[in-house]
Amino acid sequence: MKSLNVYSALVVLFLTCGAAMATKKNDQIIKDNNCETKMGLPCVLEAFTSIFETGTISSKCCGELVGLGKVCHSALVKRTLENPLFKDLSPARIIAKSIHTWNNCLALIDSPSPSA
Repeated sequence: MKSLNVYSALVVLFLTCGAAMATKKNDQIIKDNNCETKMGLPCVLEAFTSIFETGTISSKCCGELVGLGKVCHSALVKRTLENPLFKDLSPARIIAKSIHTWNNCLALIDSPSPSA
């Protein structure tokens, strides 16, 4: 029975360290790439609403999101998911919405604009 408790403690320690390492990794990516300075606040709010709630993102904000880059976008979404305020959200659902928003914005930015 004692070995079960030691095993349980090791599993908890491993999971805790893994979560801390993931947080540090995302924080380092965000810091190294200056991710938090590449989008204006109105577009950050639009992107957040599009991914974490129910909303749309304008073409202007899609341009800023694509300009942010996929690495920053992914790291910011993952770091947000690590916040205890969002513990009740489904990470799989949020990641799927994040990818959907990214792909839609990329297609919008890459598509030629109609001629006037």
